Parts: sequence; structure tokens; C-alpha cells
Amino acid sequence: MIAAPTSRPTAAALAALSLVLAAAPALALDGKWTPGQVLELDAKWLRKEGLRVPPAALWDAKRGTGLLSGAVNIGGCSGAFVSGTGLIVTNHHCLFGVVQEHSAPGRDLITDGYLARTPADELPGSTLRVEIPKRFTDVTTRVLAAVPAGADPQARLRAIEAAQKAIAAECRKQADTKCKVATFDDGVQYTLIESTELRDVRLVYSPARAIGEYGGEIDNWSWPRHTGDFAIARAYVGADGRPADRAEGNRPYTPEFFFPISTDGLDEGDFVMVLGYPGVTYRALIAEEMRERRERYFARRDDLFGEWIRLLEKTTEQDEAGRILVAANLKGLNNRWKNAQGQIAGLDRGRIVQRQRERDDAVAAFAAAHPEHADALAARETLRAVLAERERTWERDFLLNLIPMGTDSVAGGIPPLPKALYFAATLGHDARERAKPDGERGNGFADADRARLRDRLRSEQHSYFEPADRAVFAALVRRALALPADQRIAAVDARFAGKTPEQIDAAIAALYAGTSLLDPDRRDAMLGTSEAALAARHDALIDFGLDWNRDLRALRERERDWNARAAQARPAWRRAVAAQAGRPIAPDANGTLRISFGHVQGYAPRDGLVATPFTTLAGVLQKDTGQEPFALPAAVRAAASAPGAADRRVNFLADGDTSGGNSGSPVVDGRGRLVGVNFDRVWENVAGDFGFDPAVSRNISVDIRYLLWMLRDVEHADGLLRELGAGKD
Repeated sequence: MIAAPTSRPTAAALAALSLVLAAAPALALDGKWTPGQVLELDAKWLRKEGLRVPPAALWDAKRGTGLLSGAVNIGGCSGAFVSGTGLIVTNHHCLFGVVQEHSAPGRDLITDGYLARTPADELPGSTLRVEIPKRFTDVTTRVLAAVPAGADPQARLRAIEAAQKAIAAECRKQADTKCKVATFDDGVQYTLIESTELRDVRLVYSPARAIGEYGGEIDNWSWPRHTGDFAIARAYVGADGRPADRAEGNRPYTPEFFFPISTDGLDEGDFVMVLGYPGVTYRALIAEEMRERRERYFARRDDLFGEWIRLLEKTTEQDEAGRILVAANLKGLNNRWKNAQGQIAGLDRGRIVQRQRERDDAVAAFAAAHPEHADALAARETLRAVLAERERTWERDFLLNLIPMGTDSVAGGIPPLPKALYFAATLGHDARERAKPDGERGNGFADADRARLRDRLRSEQHSYFEPADRAVFAALVRRALALPADQRIAAVDARFAGKTPEQIDAAIAALYAGTSLLDPDRRDAMLGTSEAALAARHDALIDFGLDWNRDLRALRERERDWNARAAQARPAWRRAVAAQAGRPIAPDANGTLRISFGHVQGYAPRDGLVATPFTTLAGVLQKDTGQEPFALPAAVRAAASAPGAADRRVNFLADGDTSGGNSGSPVVDGRGRLVGVNFDRVWENVAGDFGFDPAVSRNISVDIRYLLWMLRDVEHADGLLRELGAGKD
């Protein structure tokens, strides 16, 4: 069992927690709880709220199973096993990349959707993986014991990272086990997470885009919604039942636990749980750090993504093949663009930065009055000082960080663009990491990661369209050339400084025309070669990537210093925060398995307006204009117009505490039955990443019966319905 990612509560503290929960249940709804923390919550309170299974049924720490083991990480989203034959329900947008991978002019699965009538028709996802939780072990004491007495922040961080790698390496000696040591709240706790990774995952069903994205960006992050954001995949294993690469003889995976589908429906006030892998939240930040997110980070993302969206749309408007190639990237950019706008609006509307400053001051006053937390005061000042240093080169560093290295993702879940620079910089980074001993290489560049790195590069090739890529490349160069004198990017200045816009475009065109990097087979052959060998190719794009990577690696060294100092300070501050609160606090989301509790209910988005918690097919028909994004497919329109169909529920609201990464999360009732699939939050709750507000904290889910209705009345997928145990409604 994992301890809470703060100091373990005493018996008196747990008793106090029970009183707090009884007096104000919303406090336990405020949090994405780790499996271990769930077992420490008051079982009587959970039963009163609506849990109908013992808390121990949620997670058996010794066996690594329970309700939570049915919730899987699938391609950075969440999903749920729903059959004994490896079927997984997740969001349409989570499997969109697989749909795009198999689409082409004349076979537009993005627009038309796809249903595999037989297992032989299921479509493989070249880079799609499923991680199944297996075991969580608190290794905080072991990690921190590796830190030498009196170590400075950098030495401390090196010791911690070495300990994390050693623990994970020891764990990986087990067969078919993926291991990582996750960090909670910058080092309050370290947890060894063991999982099973399945590498053969295939698309079974994706609805037409007009269902999966009904309402498009107009309705995104909004309520009321009428979106069928669902899709189905199947996980396979080798004939021996062990994880395997895709092969003809593989068979469907048999999960130990899967969620039975409920056809009973929900009522307002019903208890629900959201299980999944929320990505990043910011609740552990101090007020000044939240201000940086508001004034710099989200403001710049709003500006940049808006420009990139316009470029992708303009360069593909007359090219069907181009539209297909950029579809997944454009979808991701639109989502994060609107999210940035919502974060800004929510931070301002809720006065979140100001309120956080008041909370910080209260914690500081508490620490000053309690000698055992005196180190929190210095910790706060350290965090402020680190932020001030970051902000001196913020604009430059923001641009450099748009290009990830290898299998990493850009912070905030955006696609790597331009692809050409991503390919070149990744090759450069790979060459430099290959010069190190295997155990000292950066994340994703060890010998064991070679196949994954190759697959990631090939996956990005599926989204490469040269005119769009060149346009984004030029936009990035222009932004870099506009940086102040003390924040220049050397790689850009060396090639583009002093050039007119027309000359910049011509120089970029020459980079693309003169490279062999954009051929995936030739690029694969370059992986693992030395830096000298890459330079000897005299490929101008590769040379640019090597120089960009050099600038980015220098930034990573500065970031290590900042992170080392923050990681030494944050735990002291967070321990004071927890002590002042007098109750366990769920750690910030970090992509690990969590559970949130809630109830089905509406909300008041603004003065004089109350939103009810359900939408129906009647609302779908009312929105149908025949024009995107409200162009209902004829078959769906006909089925929805049948007697009694209009009352069927489509989406519902609950007050579960969710964030990015919870896309595709199973929403289950108190008996552990699947009742919905989470896919979004309301506009007023976008900034919930910074704090929980019970008045507006609402997540949006698809009613699972809408999926069943689509399969039965529109797709006539009787065999799939039987597999789901829902042949009849």
C-alpha cells in the first residue's frame, strides 16, 4: 500500500480526518487520490456517499489488482477493460492517431468511422501501448537514503536520480514488467510503479467524426455537450499469454478484472468514481509560480497555437491528403489552444493567484509559529528565487522546449512541430547520448529504448505534410529572431539572422530539399550513429538539428539546477501545507493512477443560469444543421428519430476532480459497473488544474448507453455487443 504523499498521518490525524469528511464531504472530493490513499479514507463516509463495495475491493496492494487494475493507460489517455476478451473502451480522440494512420484519400476513416466486423478486420496501432497497473511501492526512504549528508542541490538530485534508476533497473529483472519510480510533488514521496505493458493493440471501433467530435471546437470545454467521444480497442498477447509484438498467432488478452457495463442508467445525485491517469496539475505551486503560468505560459500558448492552427489549415485547405496527414496534430493544437484560453479565463475569474497568495501567507504564518516547520519559510524564498531566474530567459526557453527529445512529450501534450526539426534534433541527441555508457543515458535513449524511439519517429511521420511543416518551421524561426538580444538562439541566428521573410522561406525550402532525413527508412539507418558520422553527411537540416539540440541541452543543464533547488525546497513547503490543513492532501497529478469521487449533478455557470446534468438525443437533433461541426450522419439521424429514441441520454455531468490525461477514464458507479466514459470538463472548470472549486468542478462524460445504442441501432454490431455483455438494452 502506498502511503499518502505527505508524512503518514497518525491515528489522531485519521480520526480528525473522519470528522472533517463528515462535516464537509467536498473535502474528500477535492483530490485525485492514489491507490494507497484511498485505503486510508474513512470507509463509513465512502459508504454513505454511495460506495457499495469495500474500499479494499478498489485496490488490493498485495496482489496488485482490484477495480483500479481495470483502468489502463493507453497512449497517454486512460481507458477501461470491458470484457474478458481484451476489449478496451476509451475516447474517440484517444484513438484518433490510429484512425489517421489507416486513412488516405478514398479511405477516409476519420470522416466515416470504422467498425471491425471480425477480429481479422481490427487495425493495428503502430505505436499504441496499454499499461496495466500491477504494484505500487513507497520507496521514499530508500531514495532519500542515497543522498550524502550535506549534499548541495545538484549532488542531491544526482543521487536521487541514480537511486531511482537503480530501483527501476532491479525491478525490470522481473519478466514482462515495466518499472519506473514516480516523483510526487517534487519529492515529497517516491513510488516504484510496476505495470504490464501490452504492445499489440488494435482498433475495433471508432465512430464517424461527426459523432466523435459532434460540436467540434464550438462545444469543446463547454456544456451542454452532445458528443459521442468513445472508441473501442482490443489488446493482444502472444500465444503463451505474455506481452508480445504484433504477430499473426497472438490472442486477445484476458484481464483479471474488467468493468461490467451497466444498463441501469444514472439519476441526479448518484455516486460515481473516475479512475485514470491525470497528467499535470499545478496545485502544489506557490502563488508566484501560478502567476507565471497565467501571465506567461498560457498566454504564450494561446498566441503560438493560434498561429500554428491557421498555418495548418491554410496549407491543407486545397489538399485532401494534407488534411488527413495533419488531422491529429490539428486536433491536438485546437484542444490545447482553447484550454489555454480557458485556463486564463478561469484563473482571472476565480482570482486564483490572489487566493493562493493568501493561502501561502497562512501557511507561512503557521510555519513561523511551529518550529518543526521553520524550514518552510526558507523553502518558499528558494522557490521564489528559482522562478525569478527562470523568468530572465523565459521566452527563449519556451521556444527551445517546443521540440522534445526522443520519446518525451512537449509539456502540455502538444505534438512536436515542425517535424523536420524534431527528427533532426532527436538524431543529434541520440548521437550524443550514445557516446555515454548505457546506464547514464537520458530517458528514452538506452539500448532497450531503441525500438520505441524508432517507432515514435515513424509515428510522427504519419502526421508529416511538408507544406504545413515548412510553414511552422518559418513561424518558429521568425519568433526566435524576434527574441531580445540577451535571449538569442544560436542555431537560428547562425543561419537566418539578417534574412528577409522571403529569404527565410527560401533557406528553409533548401533545408527540406537537400536532406535525406525525411525518408523514414534512411532516418532509421542513422539512429545509433555517432555525432561525427552525422556531421560528416553534410546535411544542412541535420546540422541545424545538432546545433538546436546543443542549445536545448544547455537549457536542460540550467533546468537541472533550477529543478534541483526546487526539489530540495518543495517538500519542506508541502509538509507545512499539509500540517496547516490538518488532513491528507492528494498530490498533484503526474500521469500515475488516481481515483476521484463525485456525484452526478448540474451547476450554475453564471448568475441566473442553472445547467442540468444530462443531455439527450433530442438535443443532438436540435443542434443538427447539416453543416460542420453539427452535421449528423443520416443513419444516426434516422435512428434518433425513431419513437422513444429522443429521450436517450448522451452526456452527463458529475463533480469528479479530473484533468488532462483523464480522457477516456472509466466512470463507474458504487458497485464498480461502467456507467460512462470521461472526456472533458466544463469551461468554468478548465482552471481546476490550479484548485478545486465545488461550485463549478464538473467533468463531462458520455453515457455508456449512448455507445451501446450506436452499436445496436446504427452500426448493427451484434457480435461486439454480445462481447460487451450488452446484447440487449
